[in-house]
Amino acid sequence: MKQKGRRKTRRRLLRGIRRYVIFFLLMAFIITCCMLLFLGRLEQSLEIDFTEQHIRQAAIVTFGNILFLSLLCTVIDGIRRRLTVERPVRKIIDASEKIMRGDFSVRIPPLGGTCSADGFDSIIRYLNKMAEELSGIETLRTDFIANVSHELKTPLAVMQNYGTLLKQPGLTEGKRMEYAEAVTEASGRLADLITNILKLNKLENQQIYPDRQRYNLGEQLCECLLNFENEWERKGIEIDTDIEEEVFVEADAELLTLVWNNLFSNAMKFTEEGGRVSLCLKAEGDFAVVQIADTGCGISRETGAHIFEKFYQGDSSHSTQGNGLGLALVKRVMDITGGDISVESELGKGSTFTVRFRREADGAV
Repeated sequence: MKQKGRRKTRRRLLRGIRRYVIFFLLMAFIITCCMLLFLGRLEQSLEIDFTEQHIRQAAIVTFGNILFLSLLCTVIDGIRRRLTVERPVRKIIDASEKIMRGDFSVRIPPLGGTCSADGFDSIIRYLNKMAEELSGIETLRTDFIANVSHELKTPLAVMQNYGTLLKQPGLTEGKRMEYAEAVTEASGRLADLITNILKLNKLENQQIYPDRQRYNLGEQLCECLLNFENEWERKGIEIDTDIEEEVFVEADAELLTLVWNNLFSNAMKFTEEGGRVSLCLKAEGDFAVVQIADTGCGISRETGAHIFEKFYQGDSSHSTQGNGLGLALVKRVMDITGGDISVESELGKGSTFTVRFRREADGAV
C-alpha cells in the first residue's frame, strides 16, 4: 500500500514538473518575443542604444519573472484541475468501481458550476441512469432466479416424495396408481415450466421473429378453443362465441396460438363449475379485436397492475395449476407483433382480456 502511494505521489510530481516546464517554455517564448519587439521599438523611437549590461540586467529580471509566473500559473492550473477535473473524475471513478462491484444504489449528485459547462454533469446524469437501469435489471434477475428456484422445487419435491412412497412394499394397486399419477402430474408441470422459461427467454432476447402469413383468425381461434373441450365439459362450462366471419390477419400464426392458448387456459382454470366463457372476434377498421371473457373469481385493481409480470399469480388457490409465466409470454408476444392487450376485471364477477392488433402488416415489428 505504501509503495502504491509512493508511485502515485511520484506520478503526481512528474505531472507537476511537466506542466511547469510547458508553462516555462511557453512564457519564455512569448515574453522574449514581446521584450525584443518592445526594446526594438523603444530603441528606434527614442534613439537609445542599449548596452550589453542593460540587456543582461533586463534578461535576468525577465528570466526571474518567467520563473515566477510559470510557477504561479502551474499552481493555479493545479488548483483548477483539482477542483474542476480531478475531483469530478474521482467521483465518477469511485461510483464506477462501486457499480463494478455490484452496488447499483450509488448515485452522483450534479456538480454544477464550471464542471457542468465541461460536460461532467452530462456524464454523471448518464452514469446515474445506467446505475438505475442496472439496479432494475438486477432486481428482476434476482426475483427471476428466486421464483424459478421455488417453482422448480415444488414439483421436484412432489416427485421425490411420491417416488419414495412407491418404494414401499405391499402397496395396493389403487395407491400405486395414485402415487404414479401424482409423479406424472408433477413431471408434466415441471416440463411445462421449463418450456415456458425457454420460450420467454427466446422472446425476450428476440431470437424469435414474427413469420407473417395471411390466414383466417376466426378459424385459428376456434381450433384453439376446441383444444379445451374436455376441460369445459368436465366443469360444465357454458361457451359463448361471437366470431365475425372472414376476418383475415397477416401475423405470425404460431406466436398468436401461444396467446390464445394461454388466455383460454386461464379462462377455464379460473371459471368455476357451471360458469361461462365467452369468445368475441370483431373487425374494427384496420384492426382485429379479440375478447376472451370468463365468469371466474376476477382480479383486483392491484393485481391487474402486475398480472403481466413473470411468475405473478394473483390467485394463490390456483397456483398448482400454473407457473405465472403464461401472461408474461402473452405480453411479450404482443410487444413483438405490435399488438396490445388489456384486462378489465371485477372481483367475484370475472375478467375480460382484450387483444387488439392490425389485420395487415404495417412494417412495424
